[in-house]
Amino acid sequence: MSTDASPDITGSTGANQNGTPLPAEDSQRQLIAKAVDEVKSTTPLAQSFTNFVTINLVANAQLAAGGTAAMSYLPDDIIDTAAIAKATYINVGTLLPFFKDALGNIARSLQAMQHPWVLDPVAAGIGRTRSAILWSFRSAPPTIVRGNASEIIALAGIWDLNVPSAGSDTGAKAGTTRPAGVEAVDDVDSATNAAIVMARYLRNYAPNHRAAVAVSGATDLVTDGDKVYRLSGGSPMMTKITGAGCSLGGVTATYLAVADPLTAALAASALYNRASEQAAEDCTGPGSFQTRFLDALWNTTAEDIAASPIAVSQVTESQNSVSPDTAGTA
Repeated sequence: MSTDASPDITGSTGANQNGTPLPAEDSQRQLIAKAVDEVKSTTPLAQSFTNFVTINLVANAQLAAGGTAAMSYLPDDIIDTAAIAKATYINVGTLLPFFKDALGNIARSLQAMQHPWVLDPVAAGIGRTRSAILWSFRSAPPTIVRGNASEIIALAGIWDLNVPSAGSDTGAKAGTTRPAGVEAVDDVDSATNAAIVMARYLRNYAPNHRAAVAVSGATDLVTDGDKVYRLSGGSPMMTKITGAGCSLGGVTATYLAVADPLTAALAASALYNRASEQAAEDCTGPGSFQTRFLDALWNTTAEDIAASPIAVSQVTESQNSVSPDTAGTA
């Protein structure tokens, strides 16, 4: 999330974005607006298995976006609730011993149900237990992965995806990034190839073969494996509250309950950029920012969200060098 550009109905973007501005009349903007309106009119249920530190903000953000929240840590309860929930969100931020087996079983059950879900691979690459849990998702992967650049690169390495090196046509194993807790040490651009290959991998397992990867950063990146979207805007105050990224994952699941994965990821990222900008205008610190941010999630209109600065580009030949049918297939 960046403050380099302000919303513009023409889709103009800051100089730090790559790609072509998405036209105002583009059908993707219409899909974003439709998803936002549908969430507010139907209040879909998206359940969450999220970390203890941020569970309150995740639930409140989902409610403020217009959805309905349900939070649980019981594997059977998660699986049973998936039968009535439209989407599920799993966040591995804080771990308990039973998570190592439980989360893999939940993922396999969701796959058998063809139930869409969002994964936030918090602190991917730190510790054997966390890596084992993330590895267990490889054969039953989510519909959307949302994380920071370091997490996306590390997860691609854990899953043994064949990621083209930047500026090269040759394949290279990802995951050489240096984890630093939950903070990113890589910029978003460095995660582009990993995100593209990961999105194509997810498509092999996803209902209707549609999936997406969202990378949060100074300029957010969202890809379905064929196109790369970059969204500028947002406020640096987002880094001063706990749970901004976690709640973004929850809201992404809320939109996934009513929309395709690409639209859900774009809508959530655009909403967070617009809402954080509004919240930062008159806040006096992190506490007032968080309160104003929840209000802004509630008040930001579908038209404002859909008009967000978005640039789009096609996947390049070098990025296209790994077949989506074979990249990392389990």
